[in-house]
Amino acid sequence: MLERIFKYLIAGLLAASAAAHADMSIEVVGVGANQYPIAIAPFQSEQAQQQPLTPVISDDLARSGLFKVIGAGDLSPVPYAPEQINAAALTGRGAQTALIGRVEPTGDGNLSIKFWLIDLGTKQALIAHEKVARPTQLRRVAHQIADMVYQKITGEPGAFNSRIAYVLKQGKRFQLQVADADGYGAQTIVASNEPIMSPKWSPDGGRLAYVSFEDKKPIVYAQELATGRRWQVAAFKGSNSAPAWSPDGKTLAVTLTRDGGSQIFLVPAQGGTPRRLTNTGEINTESYFTPDGSIVFTSDRGGSPQVYRMSASGGQAERLTFTGGYNASPKVSPDGKTLTFVTQTNGFHVAVMDMASRQVQVLTDTSADDSPSFAPNGRMILYETEVGGRGVLHAVSRDGRVKQRLRVQAGDVRQPAWGPVLR
Repeated sequence: MLERIFKYLIAGLLAASAAAHADMSIEVVGVGANQYPIAIAPFQSEQAQQQPLTPVISDDLARSGLFKVIGAGDLSPVPYAPEQINAAALTGRGAQTALIGRVEPTGDGNLSIKFWLIDLGTKQALIAHEKVARPTQLRRVAHQIADMVYQKITGEPGAFNSRIAYVLKQGKRFQLQVADADGYGAQTIVASNEPIMSPKWSPDGGRLAYVSFEDKKPIVYAQELATGRRWQVAAFKGSNSAPAWSPDGKTLAVTLTRDGGSQIFLVPAQGGTPRRLTNTGEINTESYFTPDGSIVFTSDRGGSPQVYRMSASGGQAERLTFTGGYNASPKVSPDGKTLTFVTQTNGFHVAVMDMASRQVQVLTDTSADDSPSFAPNGRMILYETEVGGRGVLHAVSRDGRVKQRLRVQAGDVRQPAWGPVLR
């Protein structure tokens, strides 16, 4: 039954070991079938800055599993402008394009970052761009440049300039943390001696909704990241859990037990009177709004936990999963074409379903997976699993070819949620 969802998550959090406030490290353990070779030269004068750009760009692209990054820092001279590129030398190393650039002060305390992506065969600029930023913003600029390169080469938006949220435990305190998509810059948003779970990003990336047990019962909170302001969204009689933002950010779907059983309600994001959506089955939970505004969720109304879809106004629900006796934790990709969920087949694994053909593919070979979450470009899926009794985060591409392991030193981390690209 769906009680496993709550028992598994809470037990995993309560069993967590001590963790330090540390950034994550990301290890690529599987790559795409065909990696695109790109040469990256150090940007002129970047070493004079606190954060050089090209190491971040190179790591982003390499971490995607789709790029083979070829160093060009040993060229003489190192190219800083298109006319300085030695195309023959770089194509001799297998590169098809080259990323070059320079960093220059603007005179008002800001920096100008000029960069080019050059096709080495035609010697034409695929990207010629300039960004102006403060010195403290260079890491963000590097992610933006990596996103531009990724989109130019793959035809898909990048997701490097985004953030992830997750829950870990330090000593006896549970912490909701936010970090850049590469694991850098982890910050604690809220901490408590009681469990915290189910973080969900608002569509604009400025707020998080989550469940806290700080009042000795599950209550749904929302919090502004810029100001730290937080408030109770759902604190009704019984359990309040499983928040999910509507596409316009004005409403949250939550699971309440106030009327008996676990039923899905809509509540204004600032709190208010809930409106009930489901009336069938003992457990209806884990709502997620699709790009078109409908809702996918988990229900036992057919006798076992399965994924359903219904209108955001309620009414008749359509069953989506039929393979196996347990399918839960649904999320839909940003393009609306793919459903990810957890399925039970000799353990719990992350799977995807093509929404058009309903074909299902199991992506993971770990066996205690939960909480899958799409990257904002839909390319990767972040999820929690368990290794040696400790919660860790892994990521897998939508086709299953690229795999990553995210590590926090001496930490237990669960409940991941991937946020939107920062604007």
